[in-house]
Amino acid sequence: MARFQLPLSGDVTQTINPWTWVFSPNGGNFSLLNFSVDMGPSSNPEVEAEIIRDVASYGKQIGRIEDVLTALIEIAGTANLSERQKKVFAAFGALMGDIENIKERHRRE
Repeated sequence: MARFQLPLSGDVTQTINPWTWVFSPNGGNFSLLNFSVDMGPSSNPEVEAEIIRDVASYGKQIGRIEDVLTALIEIAGTANLSERQKKVFAAFGALMGDIENIKERHRRE
């Protein structure tokens, strides 16, 4: 019979010992789930971690880049662009609109 697995449901091996949740030698930290996000290879992970911790998250950094690109697009205009370039600008504008809609929805919640 064929083996069927849903996405993100691969083989997992985890020891669950409730006694270590309370009587842990490392201070009794309690959590049911621990997540570790691997952002991929970095030439200097210590610098990257410090920037994320002390300056700005990836989302904040990308948001600032989006702000600059939007301002540059407004300054440049689209009058002298090729059709392909106009499509690229329009796609970027649509992306920014979708992001702004999500941000607005969360501000109201």
